[in-house]
Amino acid sequence: MSSQNNAPNEMGTADIGKLLISYALPSIAAQMVSSIYNVVDSIFIGRGVEPLAIAGFGITLPLMNLAAAFGALVGAGGGTLISIKLGQKDKDGANNVLGNVVVLNIIIGISVMLFGLLFMDKILVLFGASNETISFARDFMEVILYGNVITHLYFGLLCAVRSCGFPKKAMTITMVSVVVNIILCPIFIFWLNLGIRGAALATVIAQTCGLTILLAHFMDKQKYIRLYSKFLRLKSDIVKGIISVGLSPFMLNICACLVVIIINNQLKNYGSDYAIGAYGIVNKMLMLFAMLVLGLNQGMQPIAGYNYGAKQYGRVTEVFKKTVLYATAVMIVAFIVCECFPHAICSIFTDDEQMTDISANAMRIMILAFPIVGFQMVTSNFFQSIGKAVTAAILSTTRQLLFLIPSLLILPKVFGLNGVWYSMPVSDVISTVVAVFLLTKEYRKLKAVN
Repeated sequence: MSSQNNAPNEMGTADIGKLLISYALPSIAAQMVSSIYNVVDSIFIGRGVEPLAIAGFGITLPLMNLAAAFGALVGAGGGTLISIKLGQKDKDGANNVLGNVVVLNIIIGISVMLFGLLFMDKILVLFGASNETISFARDFMEVILYGNVITHLYFGLLCAVRSCGFPKKAMTITMVSVVVNIILCPIFIFWLNLGIRGAALATVIAQTCGLTILLAHFMDKQKYIRLYSKFLRLKSDIVKGIISVGLSPFMLNICACLVVIIINNQLKNYGSDYAIGAYGIVNKMLMLFAMLVLGLNQGMQPIAGYNYGAKQYGRVTEVFKKTVLYATAVMIVAFIVCECFPHAICSIFTDDEQMTDISANAMRIMILAFPIVGFQMVTSNFFQSIGKAVTAAILSTTRQLLFLIPSLLILPKVFGLNGVWYSMPVSDVISTVVAVFLLTKEYRKLKAVN
């Protein structure tokens, strides 16, 4: 039997602890390298352009979240379906899903690009851009949008290759893309004087390199799951399945888009462009730790999906418990580091004292609920991994829509700028309580069936 055939089968037989580590470590390594790039990218922009360029960069986050939402809709949804099909021994079904992932990413990628380019300035003003920051935001997003189809295909196929049983290959591809990005970014910003456009161009070129490797993998005739021309057409039942399963990460990113719009505007109302820049700095740093949990989730996803499809529910609950344990440990370490050294961390991004002070204060507040955030993140991803689209969507949206947005609108009226920062740990605590409730119900069902 080929190694490709062994890869899916081991998810139903190997020791869960060792399996989770073997699948999660490559994802964690890939996410960490990617996160380090994002941090380094912000440092290059902050020190290679000017402090307000970081604020301009922060303005683009909602639009990038919007693009990521559609990417997650197809990539995460398709990846989960592929895992489930493999667990059901349905090879043609998995190949069909892969073909639909490619076609959907192309269609959505072109649509988002055209929409973004047509309404660029209006969108950026809505997102909180001022006269001082809009030029930086525009320069960055124009380049990113022209490469949007590449971005969608890259992330979609990266989810697919991981779900097919190649976590190490997914890690390698991510690392290649990130290394290319880190090399090109300073060249474009400092040596070629392309400014913030250089950072965006480096990103698109790096993703093109990663996409090339992914396409080569899925066009290899020796692979168990690969691209067939006959499957490169949309099928309503598959599209419906992808969208329903991918609805949770899609809604999460859509809500994130709306939330960042509100955050940027509240920061502008109660603070300044410097506060927007500070949020960009802190957000990049906290995402460094969140990506560790995302890596664990990505390691859990194919294992939980495969065993759920194979009706091995005991293994499903076991991989969930171990993932929660590791995620909680990561977030506790993050809490300690950020509470103890906020100024030292934030000063890496800029030598502007005002922005550093605002960033350090924001970091200490935003990190308050991190010890329990890992559990909430894993729980949401767990429901997505086993195809429980509605429950996953509820968990994804309640934190943002029902808890965070009202907090963002109410707390700044009481605490001023600090109210914006406090709204985030407050919503994290409440959403974790909801996660406990929904998980308890699902766990009882799995235990009874098992």
